[in-house]
Amino acid sequence: MTDPSPPPSGENPSFTKLAMRNMVRKGKLSLFHFGLTALGFLGFIVLVAWLGKPQLPGA
Repeated sequence: MTDPSPPPSGENPSFTKLAMRNMVRKGKLSLFHFGLTALGFLGFIVLVAWLGKPQLPGA
């Protein structure tokens, strides 16, 4: 794996720009990982909501 080329004129590119460049270069693998992360996060939120559901009497 090669390191990204150094920015011209000594500028320090932002993390967002580097991440975007990496996503474009990696293509479908990056989108696949993003999808897995999104599904995992949604699953975690649903699990926490389900476990924290209040028990109402008479329901």
